[in-house]
Amino acid sequence: MEFGIFLEFPVREGGTEKEAFDDSFVLINEAEKLGVDSLWLAEYHFNPGRVMASPITIFGNVAARTERIRLGTGVICLPLANPLRVAEEIATLDLVSGGRVEFGIGRGTFPNVHEGFNSPFEESRARFDESLEIILKAWTSETFSFSGEFYNFDDVTVTPKPYQQPHPPIWVGVTSVDSFAVTGRMGYDISINPSRVFTLAGLKPQIEEYHKAWKDAGHHGKGRVTLRIPVYLSEDPQKAYDEPMESAMFSVGRLSDRTAKYAGYEGTTGNWGKEAEVVKNMSYDDWFKDKVAYGTPESVVDKLQGLSEELGLDQIMFEVNFGNLLPLENQLKSLRLMMEKVAPNLE
Repeated sequence: MEFGIFLEFPVREGGTEKEAFDDSFVLINEAEKLGVDSLWLAEYHFNPGRVMASPITIFGNVAARTERIRLGTGVICLPLANPLRVAEEIATLDLVSGGRVEFGIGRGTFPNVHEGFNSPFEESRARFDESLEIILKAWTSETFSFSGEFYNFDDVTVTPKPYQQPHPPIWVGVTSVDSFAVTGRMGYDISINPSRVFTLAGLKPQIEEYHKAWKDAGHHGKGRVTLRIPVYLSEDPQKAYDEPMESAMFSVGRLSDRTAKYAGYEGTTGNWGKEAEVVKNMSYDDWFKDKVAYGTPESVVDKLQGLSEELGLDQIMFEVNFGNLLPLENQLKSLRLMMEKVAPNLE
């Protein structure tokens, strides 16, 4: 089992954007020291309270301050950027970090982000497919041309090439039912964010569909599965229940409100209105039971071990500030307990 930490670089109430970076770098330094396998940074746009608009730039800083931890994009939204630029920047990061990049990619979840970049959400799947094809050609071909619906290039030579050959490991972020089979057919590892759609208990059929699609497509081996999950740890079980409650329920309300805006929105998959209602009607106890891993180190070991065995997990991607309201001291406490008392006891 591998362990990654997922960070959002939130601005705490009354704090500054500069402090958001400073606090997050404290967590990153500690994660490196404690032996966390990988760091995963999202890509957020038009999202007040978070400063994660440029994860690749941040990773340049992280590469300079760390030596071992792997650098995972969780995820780069391919439809929003020129794929040649993405290929150049990821290859550059892979080189300056000594081959530590994990290339996590996705379409992007919410339509307003695509609209902000003048990229229609209903085109996101096709744009994603074209972008990935171009990026792989850029990394593995000396010179290439491409003719597609959205991009056309003639005899381009992209430099530099990645340090890892033929390229960094590719992970596809999945948040919808349809994405499991699609990613399996593509033959890429998956990173699951249960988010608005799934309970932890409801993931097994989707993961089985992913493995079936992988096998049916004729890919060798077995795709790796990462689960993103909020974690909060305390030696006191009551504190482990009480202390993250406000932050968790703030996130639940924020997610429900944002999802509800897209009910009936064209060009999307799933039923956004229904998903918003499900999230809205979940109590803290519902969330505690089937969306997060909060508790004492012993209880969290039991929960994560059970999930690992049930779902066939290869990596736990844990986040220590779900809802973005937890004090830095509490985040550090959870991080230390996770790596000192939970991780060593998971198989």
